[in-house]
Amino acid sequence: MEQTEYHNPVLLKETVDGLDIKPEGIYVDVTFGGGGHSKEILKRLGENGKLFAFDQDPDALENDIKDERFTLINENFRFIKRFLRFYGVRKVDGILGDFGVSSHQFDVAERGFSTRFEGDLDMRMNQKKEVSAYHVINEYEEVDLRRVFLQYGELRNAPKLARVIVGARSSEKIKTSSMLKEVLKPLLPRHKENKILAQIYQAIRIEVNEEIEVLKEFLEQTAELLDEGGRISLISYHSLEDRLVKRFIRNGMFEGEPEKDLYGNVSVPFKKVGGLIIPSEEEIKENNRARSAKLRIAERI
Repeated sequence: MEQTEYHNPVLLKETVDGLDIKPEGIYVDVTFGGGGHSKEILKRLGENGKLFAFDQDPDALENDIKDERFTLINENFRFIKRFLRFYGVRKVDGILGDFGVSSHQFDVAERGFSTRFEGDLDMRMNQKKEVSAYHVINEYEEVDLRRVFLQYGELRNAPKLARVIVGARSSEKIKTSSMLKEVLKPLLPRHKENKILAQIYQAIRIEVNEEIEVLKEFLEQTAELLDEGGRISLISYHSLEDRLVKRFIRNGMFEGEPEKDLYGNVSVPFKKVGGLIIPSEEEIKENNRARSAKLRIAERI
């Protein structure tokens, strides 16, 4: 399978440039997907450099790169420290992350990620996971559905959405995308149907894959794993992710402010490198998925 068919990497040059690669360094790509970012990193590594990549989706294994400097780990990147230690790695020089759903996952109808296709309610990035979109829609209490739509979809009509779903599933289980859309149809304002549906699907997907918890766990480990001067280069696609990345880079925490010493100085693990980077109009034309991408780069102090 060609990488371009699987996933067209967003901000490829900018993200890899952000790592400021040392030819003999050790790097990690925590969102391997089609391997686009990994291939670019390998081009810049010397013969003694090492690259480890993570992807929990078994489909990504088809894109494995035959290179003795490269190791692909079929696991969730929330376990980054544990698996790197398994390979004898305690410190690295750079970590790249391109969060969100790959183009491949969106385009395979039976995975249930896209509002465009008919398919079972699934949305699991890891197919071995028990909780799917079907479970969330059909088994969550109304109060929990409300929380998911409000917190992860930022939907003001979350209470109404939850109430309508609970009412509809009492007579028949909601099994497919088309059934869910039919249930929600009365609540989708004209000319905004697709936007609202996308927010609803995003909320369910984040809940199914525990994306916010995973991102927090991962970010906290980056501070421990990176050598002094090592870098993180991270792409987010929605405000919830980007907010967490931004706050962690600035404060070393997700809420509140870091403590100051007697002289008013704060001790944080990172310093930001440059400002926010977004794709050019040209890249967005070539790759529509890039339109909401935000890249932030930081260096371990």
